[in-house]
Amino acid sequence: MNIVVREATNDDAKLIAELTRAAWAGKVSVTSSGHRETAVLVAEHLRDGGGFVLLVDDRPVGSVRWLPLDAEQDVWEVRRMGVLPEYRGSNISQHLLEAVIHHGLSSGIEEVRLAVRADQPKLIDFYTAYEFELAEELEYSDANPMEPPPLVMRRSLRH
Repeated sequence: MNIVVREATNDDAKLIAELTRAAWAGKVSVTSSGHRETAVLVAEHLRDGGGFVLLVDDRPVGSVRWLPLDAEQDVWEVRRMGVLPEYRGSNISQHLLEAVIHHGLSSGIEEVRLAVRADQPKLIDFYTAYEFELAEELEYSDANPMEPPPLVMRRSLRH
């Protein structure tokens, strides 16, 4: 299995929207806006932040995006990390998370944050292994008002 993570370009907006909807299907609550992901929104995220596409044997199988916080440009929020169902269980999503962390380090970012949906608490242990800590005092900037608020985790990139 040849795994490659490449930086996303504007030409990837449609692909990433499709990957997100496919990764969310049957996995994430139907009220999640990820089920209605559009290439227009993805292109906006790529312009304002960035993203990566995960390929296995040259096939796109996952993606992730990040956006700087409006009030704290040196803090990124990880958005819409997902892998197609048939590729789950082999921990390949770690390649996406590691790519964001390394890019943040090389970009001089102070902190990376992500949200864990209330219905996916097992992900807390996964992210803790990558030095993320629960930050109960923080609110996710893009929380869905139709769902319980997600838990926010943070990882400092300062040394």
